[in-house]
Amino acid sequence: MIKYNIINKINVGEKLWCVLIDPDKILLEEIEKLVSLINDSSCDYILVGGSLINNQIFNSYLEQINKIANKPVIIFPGNNQQISKHADGLFLLSLISGRNPDLLIGQHVKSAFKLKESKLEILPCGYLLIEGESLTSAIYMSESLPIPKDKSDIAAATALAGEQLGLQFIYLDKGSGSKFTVQNKMIKAVSNSIKIPLIVGGGINNQKDLNNVWNSGADIAVIGTAIEEDFNNILLFDKN
Repeated sequence: MIKYNIINKINVGEKLWCVLIDPDKILLEEIEKLVSLINDSSCDYILVGGSLINNQIFNSYLEQINKIANKPVIIFPGNNQQISKHADGLFLLSLISGRNPDLLIGQHVKSAFKLKESKLEILPCGYLLIEGESLTSAIYMSESLPIPKDKSDIAAATALAGEQLGLQFIYLDKGSGSKFTVQNKMIKAVSNSIKIPLIVGGGINNQKDLNNVWNSGADIAVIGTAIEEDFNNILLFDKN
């Protein structure tokens, strides 16, 4: 199971990283090249998801990825329609940084039976949007305010509440295209407040950024834009 694979790696001190593939930004015919590079890297997992992609194209993407990937493929859904049998698991995201009821429970109710039928491994995850340099697609589409980037106490309390509600992962997201990562102080505050795995994404553009996020307390780092811009950038990232 993905969850126990992650926990076992973390328990022996391993830091993990994932590549996020956004079908809104990468052409289907480019997938084979990208996944081949991922297969040869130290990346642990492949995440797939986007804010706008339609369901039919999404399923085709996952089918293509799953054919050639030698890493577990996890759906990172932008809406309740992004469910496919061509994956190993799904992060069931609850947007706990906002107060939009549809993204706290509404979307989940709509997809509950479809998810059950899919046989995907469900990974309940508290999702926190963190203020970035500009308005991101995730913030706009979610109709919610992000946590201010300098409010580490709010982020820590929100993450802890998510853990107390039974969520199994916490994800701090600075957003696609961010120039900077979530601040070290916030990552440390959240990491020190929870016992469940901490995922951090957004603004990880090189190995220095990756190490910085890990050293601040993240268990899993997610890299998207840097690799979207040039697939060969995946060679810039590794485990030390």
